Amino acid sequence: MTSQLVIRIDKELKEKVSRLAMSEGKNASRVVREMLEQYVNDRDIGGHIDRIWNRIGQRLKQKGIGPDSVHQAIVDARQKR
Repeated sequence: MTSQLVIRIDKELKEKVSRLAMSEGKNASRVVREMLEQYVNDRDIGGHIDRIWNRIGQRLKQKGIGPDSVHQAIVDARQKR
């Protein structure tokens, strides 16, 4: 479900954003949505942690390491330091 956000910006800035967006085949709303998504992604520490855990899980899975052998995988990784 989408929701509306009303913001006030300088008229010249709005016109520049609209022109630049149009040159990319987008509209100003899409550009602002993309910028807000990037802003949140850059600052959302929980999202970063989730992505790290997902990468760790994928790498363990690729190596054939399942839930029963996670402890041993941690021990092995620490010994390699």
